Parts: sequence; C-alpha cells; structure tokens
Amino acid sequence: MTPDPIFPRVFLLSPANCSGRRAALMTSPDAEFALARQLQSREGAPLGDVFSFVSGLYFRGKLAYARRFARPPDPGDPVTAGGVLVMTPNAGLRAPDTPVTIQSFRGWAGVEIDASNAAYRRPLEQAARALVAAIGPDCDVVLLGSIASGKYVDVLLPIFGERLMFPPPFVGRGDMSRGGLLLRCVAAGLELDYGPLAGAARHGQRPPKLEPIRTTKATTITKATKIVSTQ
Repeated sequence: MTPDPIFPRVFLLSPANCSGRRAALMTSPDAEFALARQLQSREGAPLGDVFSFVSGLYFRGKLAYARRFARPPDPGDPVTAGGVLVMTPNAGLRAPDTPVTIQSFRGWAGVEIDASNAAYRRPLEQAARALVAAIGPDCDVVLLGSIASGKYVDVLLPIFGERLMFPPPFVGRGDMSRGGLLLRCVAAGLELDYGPLAGAARHGQRPPKLEPIRTTKATTITKATKIVSTQ
C-alpha cells in the first residue's frame, strides 16, 4: 500500500545491542570521545545518540527516517514524542532525546530482548497501551525493526492489531541493508510503502545489494526511486 500523505503515523524503533563491542567503548573508563564522556556524566546522553553510536548505520538510518516522515496526531503530546519512539530493554518506549546515564545503559546490557522475558515485555506492553490511548483510532504505528522473529511483533501485535505496519522492503534484508535503504530514502525524500504485520510474510529471499550512494542529489533520488518502486 502507498503511504497516505495525510494519515497520522508514528514510528517504533527497535533497540540497539547494549552489550556489544561498541557498547563497551561507550562505557570504558578510558573513553575520551565526547559522547562517551557525556554518557558517563551525571546528566547522561540522548538515547538516540547513544543507540546510533552503538548500532551504527542501522539505528542511524531508522532514526533519520522516522524523524523525517513521522506525522503524530498531536505533535505536542509527550506520549507520542513527536512520532518517534525507541524501544528499550526494560524501560518501554522512550523519546530519542531522553537522557540516558551509564548506570541505565549498563543495566540494559543484562536484559534479554525476548517476548518471554517479563522484564522486557511488561514495560513495553504498558508503554504501547499508553500510546494506543494517546494516538486514537486513526493513526498507524510503523515498526522499524526485525520482523523475522517474535521479539517485537509478538509483544506489539496483540496491542496495536491491524494498525501495526512495517515496510515490506525490509523482508530478507540484514540490518546494514535496512539502514542503508532508510538513509537513501531520507536523502531522496521518498517514503517507503507499508503493509500490515498481521498475516504478512515475514521471511523472504534476500534482495540484491544496494548500489553505492552517489555524490549528486539527482543520482541519489534516481536510485532511491528505483529501490522503492521495485519492492
């Protein structure tokens, strides 16, 4: 289906891996780069910045895309957070500018992202139900994250039902490919099509590799148009 240019839409971004190599760089007492020092300060660092560093291209693409195309029913409602909400390991949904301290970040590293884990599932369910009440009946919710497993879908689908959408071009792609696709769409100003997750095919053949991003805007738009129109 083609995205409705007027219909309200909010995005849910899957979390970054908080226990990987790049996460260790963020929490190292020897870290000297600015974001790590900010995370380790009393004030903390913005969640979106932290996850963008930890996850790299994938989360950076998700965040840029969601910020570009979000259309919340009420942009000033703190529950909808401007239409961009990030899933966390044990704190439900949070706005990308939410300050995160090193203590919270280290706590996330020990939480398993699995629908059977109550420490992860219950805060996410609570936040999702609050979001349902805030957005009303005429707003789509688009998941930007893996749909191949049930770690997100099995928690969110019972709450959002047919309003839970996803980009079909995600099927078969790895994380890096999804991030690259989203960044190309942002550069070209082209929004992907979405389809309902209920009953959707969540596994498929890996699509061709993305072509390298060119330096001119015209070429970027041409490539992004080709990607979107052929999915």
